[in-house]
Amino acid sequence: MKKYLSMILLGIMAACTAPTSHESQEVSTEEATPKTSIKIAFGSCSNQNKPQPLWDDILAESPDVWIWLGDNIYGDTDNMDTMRAKYQKQKMHPGYQALRAATTVIGTWDDHDFGKNNAGKEYEAKAGSQQELLDFLDVPVDDVRRTREGVYGTYTLGDSAMQVKVLLLDTRYFRDEMPLVNDTIVPNPEGTILGEAQWAWLENELAQSTADVHLFASGIQFLPEEHIFEKWANFPQDRTKMLEMLVKYEVKKPIFLTGDRHIGEMSKLDYNGRKVYDITSSSLTHGWSDERQEPNRHRQGDIVYALNYGLIEINGDGSVMGYLKSDSSAVMEKLDIVFE
Repeated sequence: MKKYLSMILLGIMAACTAPTSHESQEVSTEEATPKTSIKIAFGSCSNQNKPQPLWDDILAESPDVWIWLGDNIYGDTDNMDTMRAKYQKQKMHPGYQALRAATTVIGTWDDHDFGKNNAGKEYEAKAGSQQELLDFLDVPVDDVRRTREGVYGTYTLGDSAMQVKVLLLDTRYFRDEMPLVNDTIVPNPEGTILGEAQWAWLENELAQSTADVHLFASGIQFLPEEHIFEKWANFPQDRTKMLEMLVKYEVKKPIFLTGDRHIGEMSKLDYNGRKVYDITSSSLTHGWSDERQEPNRHRQGDIVYALNYGLIEINGDGSVMGYLKSDSSAVMEKLDIVFE
């Protein structure tokens, strides 16, 4: 028996066909007729040296897309031969190989697969590390991400009747210094996470988007503000800029898919009439004890301590369901999300 935390129920347009690509990125399925549903699975924090018990469960979901949310391996090196070997070990895991053979894999990174714990733009090996991640994700050699800085990109799934836009954000390559006081992270009020070029790209994407659902993949949490670890709130200027952009361009159904924290949780914020959600799925291989508490006034429901992965399903009846699932027994709880 698997443990299910049902997290989203919202009404939207349905009827998905084969996903389409953007910026030379390929997402394809073999169906030529409308799908009854489309599934997007996601997760983070996979240590290549630890047991990986969830791949069979993820494969059984038959997702159309798997999204890595960061810490896809624990590289922690500036030696690209070492990084490559660690990626190869992850890539050769039998369960993950089966998933790769069955579905499309996309994603972004966080710090440990970027190359250094809590690192940002100062990490000297980031250009080489970028290519190693793109190789791991089987990104084509002619993809724009092969020649520009950063691993950000976007995919559009569905058709004119219903579209889902997946925006892969890079919260590492351009990120400014994250100050420490007594070994504790403190906010950088003037700093940026995304950097000028990525912000320009993102604003253009949102200004032109006609999608019905927008999924933002981010290595670090977007909504939580109170815990002392990495989060968008450490860069309040960028966090506010993102929220204002969602309002300015009337972005439909924004949901942030995040990782990093070694717990699962869902957060919600109503910002100037625009509801925003953050679903954190972490970890695939190692989590915190349930004795560890983490403050988050935006949290909906309880913290999930078990190993977990996330799933969003867009159904033919016009609904979207979202879940956090684990390999444990017992049903946890169900939460509804309503955007209107």
